[in-house]
Amino acid sequence: MINNVVGWLRAERQKEQRRGRWARWIGRNWARFSYGVQVEPTWLELNQFDIAIADLPPAFAGFRIAQLTDFHCSRHVTPGYLAEAVCLAQRQNPDLIVLTGDFVHKGYRYVDRVAATLGQLKAPLGVYAVLGNHDFSVRNALGLRRYRHLHRKVARALETQGIRVLRNETIPIRRGSARVHLAGVEDLWSRCCDLEQALAGLCPSVPCIMLAHNPRTAEHLQGRRCDLMLSGHTHGGQVNWPGLGRPLGRKARRFAAGLYQFSQTQVYVNKGVGFGSLRFRFGVRPEVAMITLQPK
Repeated sequence: MINNVVGWLRAERQKEQRRGRWARWIGRNWARFSYGVQVEPTWLELNQFDIAIADLPPAFAGFRIAQLTDFHCSRHVTPGYLAEAVCLAQRQNPDLIVLTGDFVHKGYRYVDRVAATLGQLKAPLGVYAVLGNHDFSVRNALGLRRYRHLHRKVARALETQGIRVLRNETIPIRRGSARVHLAGVEDLWSRCCDLEQALAGLCPSVPCIMLAHNPRTAEHLQGRRCDLMLSGHTHGGQVNWPGLGRPLGRKARRFAAGLYQFSQTQVYVNKGVGFGSLRFRFGVRPEVAMITLQPK
């Protein structure tokens, strides 16, 4: 009789322990989910770091570049929130500002609004941009477009606000008599990316900084000089869930978020300001990046 009672008590205790574990698991993940919806999607962080560049002219030592990307302006990612990112970048007093694509999430509705917001950005040596796959209305590597002329509308709206859009071209950025190359290429998924055209005729002894929405553009350089590629596109996976990681494919994880070395090119993948159709970020806060160039 006593043994039966003891056995029953032990069984009940084990049931309570299992229920407790499930309750803690549910509570913990519900808290994470609530945080991922309510807090992190608009909790901007400022990431600052130095990058060493070979052959960097002394005049460019300490040159400061602000990078913003992946705005995805929509009814969920509002111009008001994007203005916070603009203010954060502007407070850093950068020498140059670069915007690396995905200005709108889809369609024409928010093109002028995002352009007007980003038009508030000012820097001594200018504000430059490249387009992303969403600006081309392309959602995958197949290159199929829903709005065939959306990219033209985005480019015109940005240029009206004084933002120079680089489309498979390179321009010199000058400080006195010294210069570096600033290249900008079309998005890889758009099927319009032309590295040969963008980098044709460049002096090989002059450092080159490239703006390319998709970081996998680095895989197509084929030995062309590119010291630093500034990209976005991945949103860092938008989620980095404990025990599961980032919901990115194997190839995309190669350039998930942060600074990478690929052959002779350093690739910085910015996590972006906005988010996609789902308002959710966890462990991958939106960012403004401040990059300071230093001689190697």
